[in-house]
Amino acid sequence: MSLFVSILLPFHNALDTLPACLRSIQAQEHPHWELIAVNDQSTDGSRPWFRQQALRDKRIRIIDNPEKGLVNALNLGLAACSHPLVARMDADDVMSPQRLLQQISHFRRCPDLALSATQVRLFPKEQIQNGFLEYIRWQNLCCSRDDIARQIYIESPFAHPSVMFRKSCVQQLGGYRSGPFPEDYDLWLRLFHSGLPMEKLPQVLLDWRESPDRVSRTDPRCSREAFDRLRASYLARDPRFLARADDFVIWGAGRKTRKRCHHLLKQGLQPRAWVDIDPKKIGNEIRGIPVVDSAWLEAHGHPFVLIYVANHGARGDIARELDSQGYVLGQDYLAVG
Repeated sequence: MSLFVSILLPFHNALDTLPACLRSIQAQEHPHWELIAVNDQSTDGSRPWFRQQALRDKRIRIIDNPEKGLVNALNLGLAACSHPLVARMDADDVMSPQRLLQQISHFRRCPDLALSATQVRLFPKEQIQNGFLEYIRWQNLCCSRDDIARQIYIESPFAHPSVMFRKSCVQQLGGYRSGPFPEDYDLWLRLFHSGLPMEKLPQVLLDWRESPDRVSRTDPRCSREAFDRLRASYLARDPRFLARADDFVIWGAGRKTRKRCHHLLKQGLQPRAWVDIDPKKIGNEIRGIPVVDSAWLEAHGHPFVLIYVANHGARGDIARELDSQGYVLGQDYLAVG
């Protein structure tokens, strides 16, 4: 495998954070890299600042995005990457000095691997909310191929700027897609549905900046609705679910759950039952479908279960209940974020 790697870094008005980001790249223990920095129509001086850095470090190449937008910038930069392995990076994050070395070694150990990600650490502490901390806790524990396959519909399992992937694998799928959905999660789902292996290293190799201006907090493409719609489009085609699609139930009968699973059910799929633990709901019907307790599952042949309860703690309790009944995660049930 080539020792060289391309780093793909789109930037837009990031002058405040680019110096720390670039210092972390130049401090890599693995020095054989090129940096493809894609200027997404910055107006704050980021572009001339980067130009000065490129004059000092010939490994840096700057490309200007003629059409403003992250997806276009990513695809433009991806096409310009010279090497088979591409490491993503964002202009406001900081990578560990060992990041490139560790991920290249990961690909060497696993020749069939399409994507390597890393665990991440959030910063600055004063910006971090409990909900995001719980997401990172979950994400950092989702490392193996099996973990990722079993939990791919809960949330996006990777921090985008932590991944390194084979350029050929992403390009053969058409690169990043533009649409009313998060472009990174869509790519992970396409890689998964194409049978391309993905893993995460159990080391924190990226400091991931939290900010109220983060795209995931401000862009409609990253709304709860957008995630639910995207997940449903892939779940409806997942062979594990399709094999049991005429015999499945949804765990969760609340209004929020029904709203979130609407995108799946509108594709002509209908559960046999809604499972809930609230005794006030059990025995009722929703859209003509009964609300039942968990004991109903054993009495009715163990139908496939989709857990649509979003709370991480409650989801774990439900998984333990299903496991006690002989269910197997990824085979007899899936959790949906």
